Formats: sequence, structure tokens, C-alpha cells
Amino acid sequence: MQIKKSWWRQAIATFLCVGMLWLGLWPQAALARTHNIVAAASIQPYLDRVMQRVTEFRLDNGMKFIVLERHQAPVVSFLTYADVGGANEPDGKTGVAHFLEHLAFKGTTRIGTKNYAAEKPLLDDLDKLSQQIQAAKATGKEAEVAQLQDQFKKVEAQAAELVKQNEFGRIVEQAGGEGLNATTSTDATRYFYSFPSNKLELWMSLESERFLDPVMREFYKEKDVILEERRLRVDNSPIGKMLEAFIDTAYKVHPYRRPVIGYDGDIRNLTREDVQEFFDTHYVPSKLTIAIVGDVNPAQVKKLAETYFGRYKAKPTTPETLAAEPKQTETREITLQLPSQPWYLEGYHRPAMNHPDNAIYDIIGSILSDGRTSRLYKSLVEKQQIALTAQGFSGFPGDKYPTMMLFYALTAPGHTVDEVAKGLRSQIDRLKTEPVSAEELDRVKTQARAGLLGTLNSNDGMASALVEYEVKTGSWKNLFKQLDAIAAVTPADIQRVAQATFQPQNRTIGRLLPKE
Repeated sequence: MQIKKSWWRQAIATFLCVGMLWLGLWPQAALARTHNIVAAASIQPYLDRVMQRVTEFRLDNGMKFIVLERHQAPVVSFLTYADVGGANEPDGKTGVAHFLEHLAFKGTTRIGTKNYAAEKPLLDDLDKLSQQIQAAKATGKEAEVAQLQDQFKKVEAQAAELVKQNEFGRIVEQAGGEGLNATTSTDATRYFYSFPSNKLELWMSLESERFLDPVMREFYKEKDVILEERRLRVDNSPIGKMLEAFIDTAYKVHPYRRPVIGYDGDIRNLTREDVQEFFDTHYVPSKLTIAIVGDVNPAQVKKLAETYFGRYKAKPTTPETLAAEPKQTETREITLQLPSQPWYLEGYHRPAMNHPDNAIYDIIGSILSDGRTSRLYKSLVEKQQIALTAQGFSGFPGDKYPTMMLFYALTAPGHTVDEVAKGLRSQIDRLKTEPVSAEELDRVKTQARAGLLGTLNSNDGMASALVEYEVKTGSWKNLFKQLDAIAAVTPADIQRVAQATFQPQNRTIGRLLPKE
């Protein structure tokens, strides 16, 4: 998508781009709308029919499959969901989940190589040389470093001669596949693409092979790609730096405080062994859930899944030992001065997605910041004209664990972040003191219902929604229960949750000011 090069449009695009990167959410951004859904009599029969077409089964090794049969077109969308993301990384190894996502496209011992028997010792030699280079650098042996780096480049070139570049992607494309991609977030890693329905078995073969027999080839080349990605989106981006500083201020101990892409130093120090160890620990069958939506026969899907994915050996899962974030007791603030237009950020801690009040938080998010009819846009952008954009996320930087509602605004020329802060705060406080009108609540619920229908019309959107609810709430059926929950939200519910959440001691403020 081309964006007109006016400074404020570019700034908005940058903010959204970085926010999506942090969340790992380019495709998942649409999922936020599946939270904003509501049951209504007019669509309930259709929803019931959708539920009746969902089949689920679990293999003996613990891998879960969710299949939604729909025959409107001869296509199928596939989503492999690994229940592991940036929050699960060991200290000092941030970015390893995202690194693994990159390497998962590099192939296997049979795909992506001309001769794996000749390639493997070269990959091992590269690891040894990299370790020797790091050791020589640590002791200041510059001549030895230069010699080892020359040797490294020669071995890397030899290994590259044996690589069939992007063979996995070419196989998918030649068979009519589309949308081959992946995302890593704080909570999960998702791999997805679509195929013509007659390629079901090919998908089974390709997808099972790449997680049964992965080769972490081109590791050092990909490390440079990821470091450049970090420089572009964070180190050389005022908004990127602001988001990293903001979330580090809002969280003190929970790993949500760390960027999904990883810290620069951690990325540089990651080894191929680190990535392999992370894969072996977390990519066990019981932490993999696969959603298949489209023109398929569920019985055939199960038979093929048992043949291909049944080869995975069951492994115990590593117990989760994430530090619980202590309750915030006072306002936290962070101010950065960088070459940027002024931005204002304000966030509040809220419970995880599986909390009973989740639907209420979704409604609050929609009222405040969902589109041009939202309160923040109408007040700050249209009426007062103190901001060029005013929006928010409900579930930043993730929602599997206790998370945040984040609101942000780009200050209009001639106005200050303090004016924006006052305007934003007034709209937040209104929810605490004034009951939302029935008309406004109905409008938000209608918008939410439209969002659900849009998701239902998309195979890939439905695959994402089903697996998200399955993993994070315990059952895909809760996607449809969420409809009833949102329909039941009352003005009193909104006022109760707003009063409990939007308190000064629960607030984190971020100011991005122009460098003087």
C-alpha cells in the first residue's frame, strides 16, 4: 500500500507499522476485531450452522486439529499455531522465537539443499568459526579476528552454493499456494498459507516435514536480516524507541516488557544451538494447534494428519514459570526527545483475554478508539483539532497474560502533548462518570457484529479466530460465547470496569517530544 508522503501520514504509518511489529500482528491485527463481536438474532442461525461444521480431534502425540468445512470455493486455508512467543524466551536470548520463525522457511534435509550430506559439515564449521571469532574479539586479537572472518566468508560461500534458495516457497507457489507467511508475537508464533483443495496432502507433507526435520541453514545471513529489521523499525525509528521504552516502563518483571524482535545485543549473541534448543523445548506436539478451514472432508483431514503429523513423538512440555507482574501502585512516566513529531501515549493494565470482563474491555476499546465514530477521534481530531490521529489497542503487547489498554495520539501542529493528554483523559473519565447511552452502545455492538461477519467470510480469518480462542481460552467454542458476552454488556458494566481500570496509580504515560 502506497502512503502519501506528507509528514503526518508517514508518522501515523510508522507508528502503526512499529506497533504491528511489536505485536507480531500484521495478519493478527484483524483478530482484534473478532473480539469485538456480538450475537444477534439475525445472524445466530448462521453462527449455529458454522459451529455445526467444525470438527476437532487430537492425535495420540497431543497435537490438536480444528477443521471448519465450507465448500463455497475449492480452496483451503491452513494455520499452524505454536503456543510460544517472545514471552517464553530465556533471559538474555530475546528474539529467539522470531529468529526461529525466519528459519522455519529455510527447509529440511531434503528441501532447500542440493546435497545435505555435504552441506551439514559446512554449517557445523560456520558455528565453530563464529565461536572462535567471538573469543578472539573478546581478547582483542584483531589479526586473528580478521583471519577467522576471511575463513568464515569462504565457508559461508561454499555452504551457499549448496542451498536451493526459497525452495519451500517455490514448491508452494508452483502448486497454487498463496499467502505463505508467518508472524511472531509475545504470545505465539503462527505459520499460514492457502492451497487449492486438491493440494491437501501436499500441505500435510510440507508442513509436517518442516517441523519434523528442520535445518537451521543460512543462520548468519538471517541474523543480519533481523538486525537490519531492528535498526529500521526500532533503533532508527523514534516511534520504535518510544514503544520499547514505554513498555519497559509499564512492566517491571513480566516478559511482556521485552520486544518480540529482541534486544540488539541478544540477537548478536544468539547461536544456531540456541535456536535449535528453543525449538526442541517449545515446538512439541502438545503446543501445536492447527486450524484448517475450507473445502475439505474432515475424515480425510484426520486420516492424513495421523499419517503425516502422527510421526511426531510425544514430548513433555516445559512448565511455564513466567514472573507475575506486581500490581502497579503509582503513575509511571517516560519522556523521550528525538527527531519526531510529538506523540502522546497512555496505557492502563487490564486482565488477560480469558478474564470474565474481557467483553467489557472490548466494548470500552471500541467506544474510545474504534474508527472515525469513536470518542477519541470525534473529540480530539474532529472537534478540538488538537490531534491528527487518536486511537488505541486493547491487548498490548499481548493478551494471553494480563495486558494493557494503550491509547495514543499524534499532536496536531500548533498544539502540545499536554493538550492531547487533557483531551484524552477527559474522554476516559467520561466513561467513569457518565453511563454510555443505549444508542451509542447499540452502534458499537452493530459494528462488532459486522466485524464478525467479515471474519466468517474469510477462511484465513476464521482459522485465526478459531485457533486463537482454542489456545487462549481453552475452546474454540468460546469465540461464539463471546458474542453473547458482548451482547450482555450494559452501561453499568462499562462504568464499573472503567472506574476500576482508569486510575492514576494504574497509568503509564509516554511523551515523544521533538529534539531541541
